[in-house]
Amino acid sequence: MYLNCHTYYSIRFGTFSEIELLELAQTHGVPSLVLTDINNTSACLNFIRKASDYNIKPIVGIDFRNGATQQFVGIAKNNLGFQELNEVLSSFSHNKQVIPNEAPELKNAYIIYPFEAVLEQDKTDFKAHEFIGVSVAELRKLPFSKYIKYTHKLVIQQQVTVRNKRDFNAHRLLRAIDNNTLLSKLQKTEECHPDDSMLPLSELEQAFEMFPFIIENTKQLLEQCHIHFTFGANRISQNQQTYLESNAADYQYLEKLCYEKLSKRYSQPSTKVKSRLQTELQTISAMDFVSYFLINYDIISYAKSQGYIHVGRGSGANSIVAYIIGITDVDPIELDLYFERFINPYRASPPDFDIDFSWKDREDITQYIFKRFKNVALLATYNTFKYRAVVRELGKVFGLPKEEIDKLAADKHQTQALDEMSSLVIKYSKLIQGFPNHLSVHSCGILILQEPIHYYSATDLPPKGFPTVQFDMIIAEDTGIFKFDILGQRGLAKIKEAIEIIQYNRPEAPAIDITQVEQFKKDPNINALLKSGRAIGAYYVESPAMRGLMQKLQTQDYIGLVAASSIIRPGVSSSGMKQEYIKRQRYPETRKQANSKLLEIMPETYGIMVYQEDVLKVANQFADLTLGEADVLRRGMSGKFRSLAEFVAVEEKFINNCKAKGYPNDLTITVWNQIKSFAGYAFAKGHSASYAVESYQSLYLKCYYPLEFMVAVLNNGGGFYSAEHYIHEAKMWGAEVQAPCINTSEHYNIIKGKTIYLGLGYLKSLETLVVKRLLTERNFNGPFTSLADVIDRVTISIEQLTILIRIDALRFTGQPKTELLWQAIFKCNANKSKTAQGKLFKPQQKTFVLPSLQASAIEDAYDQMELLGFPLCSYFNLINENLQPHIKAKDLKHHINTRVLLYGLLVNTRFHKTSQGKRIRFCTFTDQEGHYFDTVHFTKVVNQYPIHGIGVYACYGTVTADFDFCSLDIIWSRKLEVLTDPRG
Repeated sequence: MYLNCHTYYSIRFGTFSEIELLELAQTHGVPSLVLTDINNTSACLNFIRKASDYNIKPIVGIDFRNGATQQFVGIAKNNLGFQELNEVLSSFSHNKQVIPNEAPELKNAYIIYPFEAVLEQDKTDFKAHEFIGVSVAELRKLPFSKYIKYTHKLVIQQQVTVRNKRDFNAHRLLRAIDNNTLLSKLQKTEECHPDDSMLPLSELEQAFEMFPFIIENTKQLLEQCHIHFTFGANRISQNQQTYLESNAADYQYLEKLCYEKLSKRYSQPSTKVKSRLQTELQTISAMDFVSYFLINYDIISYAKSQGYIHVGRGSGANSIVAYIIGITDVDPIELDLYFERFINPYRASPPDFDIDFSWKDREDITQYIFKRFKNVALLATYNTFKYRAVVRELGKVFGLPKEEIDKLAADKHQTQALDEMSSLVIKYSKLIQGFPNHLSVHSCGILILQEPIHYYSATDLPPKGFPTVQFDMIIAEDTGIFKFDILGQRGLAKIKEAIEIIQYNRPEAPAIDITQVEQFKKDPNINALLKSGRAIGAYYVESPAMRGLMQKLQTQDYIGLVAASSIIRPGVSSSGMKQEYIKRQRYPETRKQANSKLLEIMPETYGIMVYQEDVLKVANQFADLTLGEADVLRRGMSGKFRSLAEFVAVEEKFINNCKAKGYPNDLTITVWNQIKSFAGYAFAKGHSASYAVESYQSLYLKCYYPLEFMVAVLNNGGGFYSAEHYIHEAKMWGAEVQAPCINTSEHYNIIKGKTIYLGLGYLKSLETLVVKRLLTERNFNGPFTSLADVIDRVTISIEQLTILIRIDALRFTGQPKTELLWQAIFKCNANKSKTAQGKLFKPQQKTFVLPSLQASAIEDAYDQMELLGFPLCSYFNLINENLQPHIKAKDLKHHINTRVLLYGLLVNTRFHKTSQGKRIRFCTFTDQEGHYFDTVHFTKVVNQYPIHGIGVYACYGTVTADFDFCSLDIIWSRKLEVLTDPRG
């Protein structure tokens, strides 16, 4: 009987979830219910999914509004009606059109016009599928209007937006936020009516008892509506069903691809390879995943045709089929990858293929997918009201001053000390916190479906211009919609650009085939970079934590790197198993300490769970859980689970099975706690292996073409470290780094021989238009010859010209920049009339005789710090105090358990919380020779000796060694004084 119900997906209007709506309806004895969110269908699929749990017949539709003004409500008779409504809303949304008073004609949907709107418009013409909706409050007006005679067109439209006074208050606050106005100035027309709530069914019928035909019309309308989707274990895949014309043709094509390409991966395929391939093909076919593999193959084939580099990872990297046809570059035979991780009889969803492309290529790949396939859209995600955002919004709504809002948002207040308004802000923030605030685009999910996109959802059109559905990945998977993950990353862009730079800067170098990863894995020079922690710039292995781990493990092969990229994840690390793994890796005799059963299950990782599939193996082989039950654990760990109930049930079975098998209780609890520690952090082994492949590609370039590689790193936004540190790294490998020069530099960084010229784009205050003018003029008419030549040829203000002179970008003139600055001022003031139009004749420049003026290296360094953000000289050259006797980073190993003094330039600092909630700090420095050392600042010194940004620090502490990796436990530290800025 309720045809117009809202949830909080009526963004900044509704006040409760779709589940709470169903609970409300069940409480009020409502057997069927229509969900009609305002210009939104986000909740529809989950509403349909959950309705049966409450014995409620679900019906869905859309409340079409302009702002808060209701134009009409559309209710789907069936799935096609839902599609029609989604198409209508999407058309209005994509074209940014005002919703008209009259609804378009629909074949499979009902239209309800609100009584007040009908009165105002004096509407008299109603089609067969159109009705007039009357609320309880509007019944008093009905007998006095001509519409009392429209007995076959009147239905109940008791809007449901709030449940009580508290909800109404939250609603008004949401409306004020949406209108960016003070609550006291919120117009009544922007609010719902306080009585827009659900009454018990008996009360609703009693209110309309004088108008039984309205009740009957409403019942008949509800009876005509039926909508159905499959969910959960009963779901049917909604993805594109076939790649070619039939399932049989798809399978033949996939099989043909595998056997054609087999020899490229395995020159002499073993029986194991052939058997694994045949098993996978049969399983992929039996589970109807063939088209999913072929679509991913199509995307990869296009990328390769364009010269794009990719990395295929995710659970699909465990597949030999994916490896053979080129979706991934991970050999599951070499790594003994667990087949059941990505496909098993209990898994209804296809394997995950997370496909990474260069951030520069991803847009084109996305365009290709939308052109190549028929029913394509991006997946959505919900941005919810977080504490700080709510407090800031409500602070504005209540009219609080900015200082007070900042204090509340930072959570730096005593509750008892708050005034009335601030207390209200905190009180009501708890009501709204967690509500959807707006829809956004999923970071990488693309949907390729069998049915039209609007069969499932309305779509929005974000700025990039790709239609985006209005539901997220959780409900998508529940419905049988499985996303294709197309990601952009900078690591691949570095590889691709480095190869291009090498071809330009070293044309004599042999052609590089970056796919020859098998050769890279065996190269001792490349592996030496890993072992020594010299992988700065290389994807995934450059961070201080990874650099330290590589040295502790003495990693010098691909298998070791695969393991390292997993054990560094918080799950393994926080459980204490990282240290145990390092110990068993370094000291083989300690492997005997492992439980014999666990060692049998995981011999490669010495009986320690490192990967997601280890959890599957342990659950299945150690605790006798089925693969289906083990997959429940995997999904729970990956954060893709809706409810803890099933997870808890599996936990109980795990413990009970272990007891039945006679395991000691402490062993059972230890193993279970290790499983739980993986939550949200575990990697599939194939996923780690995919990262390791990219790392080896980067390491090859870093090893043999370090300068070109570092330029590519800088041009693609760096990585873990600052641009300044990558410049330092380039110098350590023999580069000479020059400041920008208008006759040599481009907008980006370039290299000539061993000299790197920083790009003009590094100059923070230099306008992009000025850079464009300079480069265009130079490219068309040759290098600049003098300051006067620059002024003659380029329209530039004295402020912008000053930036170029101060960074020494005109050093080709041979004049000191102090002289150039004075000349620039005189010349620009002598000719104040500036125009963007080119001059027909070269003007006569005045010459000025100036005294000899010289700049010092210290002045240059301060100019560079101001304009670039860092000096090009060493920070140690800027120290204004004498260094005390000290050691260098390379000497740490000779002073273990001894107190020493080191001087270092801060590279990176990060905090960590102990299990007691106390803060400790980890820092990385480079000494005068450019070599790294790491420091640990325990709780007692963190606040006593703070680290205040970039600079050189005196670090005094005790040298400790953890598996031969030395670090300094800080006793005290101090930032050194720098030379005074001579510029005044």
